Amino acid sequence: MSDDYREHGLEFPDTFLFGSATASYQIEGAAREDGRGASIWDTFSRQPGAVLHGHTGDVACDHYHRLDDDLDLMQRLGLQAYRFSIAWPRIQAEGSGPANEKGVAFYSRLVDGLLARGITPIATLYHWDLPQTLEDAGGWAARDTALRFGDYAQLMGEALGDRVAVWTTLNEPWCSAYLGYGAGVHAPGVTDRLATLRAVHHLNLAHGLGIQALRASVTKPDVQYSATLNPQVARGVDDTSAEAIRRIDALGNRAFTGPMLRGEYPADLLADTASITDWSFVEPGDLEQIHQPLDVLGVNYYSTMRVRLWNGVGERASADGHGASRGTAWPGAAEEIEFLPTDGPHTDMGWNIDPEAFEDLLVSLHAEYDLPLMVTENGAAFPDVADADGHVADADRIDYLRQHLTAVHRAMGRGADIVGYQVWSLMDNFEWAYGYTKRFGIVRVDYDSLERTPKDSAQWYARLIRERAIPA
Repeated sequence: MSDDYREHGLEFPDTFLFGSATASYQIEGAAREDGRGASIWDTFSRQPGAVLHGHTGDVACDHYHRLDDDLDLMQRLGLQAYRFSIAWPRIQAEGSGPANEKGVAFYSRLVDGLLARGITPIATLYHWDLPQTLEDAGGWAARDTALRFGDYAQLMGEALGDRVAVWTTLNEPWCSAYLGYGAGVHAPGVTDRLATLRAVHHLNLAHGLGIQALRASVTKPDVQYSATLNPQVARGVDDTSAEAIRRIDALGNRAFTGPMLRGEYPADLLADTASITDWSFVEPGDLEQIHQPLDVLGVNYYSTMRVRLWNGVGERASADGHGASRGTAWPGAAEEIEFLPTDGPHTDMGWNIDPEAFEDLLVSLHAEYDLPLMVTENGAAFPDVADADGHVADADRIDYLRQHLTAVHRAMGRGADIVGYQVWSLMDNFEWAYGYTKRFGIVRVDYDSLERTPKDSAQWYARLIRERAIPA
């Protein structure tokens, strides 16, 4: 066994689903076509300084117009599954009312195209592009947004529920709440600690209402229901780190797993945030609504943090991986915790590469919650250099994937029930506040011509899928 996680020849079972993942705002474009309404990312990306170089998702990868070509590309790579998200504003321009037929038709074509090519559709209802009209009425800090999400889930269950194999309610609600309403580095760019915690609860409520709406409308008999979380993995450096890790775990992880998987908010979370709120926005019956049975838990993993309690001397280190901000992603803990720079190597995002932590995370999640797990995102941005033909020899990305797939395999060997792996991302795309400056794709996108060119990592991944084993 290699200590550096650079294994090869490790075999995966035939039932294991290898695929790739994308998100609607990051790839679709067609921002003002066929009845699509404005999203919070349309608005946020136009705020001066919010997104690098003023980039927007107006065109992105133009996936909306290149759907069939992209489906053919997935087939050529041998993908067994494709995790995509549905743009809520494409279905309901203002976040309520009847479904927009042209929007539904697009996703119906997508699902049918996947099935025709033998690719399992994994649909995410919400990957951060909230209809702007709902934000104007309070966004995720408002209870009504959760209720509207339940209605939206019902519409999608009715439209695609005879064909989609796996339904995911939310992608990374941690980012939606803490980066969107706390740090302000994601849409809608709010920096309000109370709004952040209100958003946490209403996202949880939306999840529960969404699961119930799907179960009431989906007709496919062997369907699975899920949520995708991005667990915050914190590592210690001294004897104060255990308390820092506890606080990070409460805010970053158990604020979601507690209600979703246990039916309760952790007592220490409520105590940690008591100076901000008494959580009276949690109404009677909410926790029962949120705590719905799940078939699989989606796990997104990229990096770790190094934390300790701040001693109050000097400048407090704040290298939590999300850049400088006007607010905080850690309400109730921001002034007490130091986020120290991580040891390298690092990706182009500045995120450390730690496959061992990934292995341990998967094992611990399975032990804690006894649910099948699917790796719904894992991948890396690197400063890819294309030759004259657009070809990218991305050895660093192949190395990253090799290490993290080794970690998945080792976690399975330790008893973790892991049913699939979706590499992030199928193609280079709009990387949120970084615009088009960071490339995560296994397929290169030329942003002038929009031509797709599989990188060496795509060919390596295609071989992995064919052979069911990590290539040499």
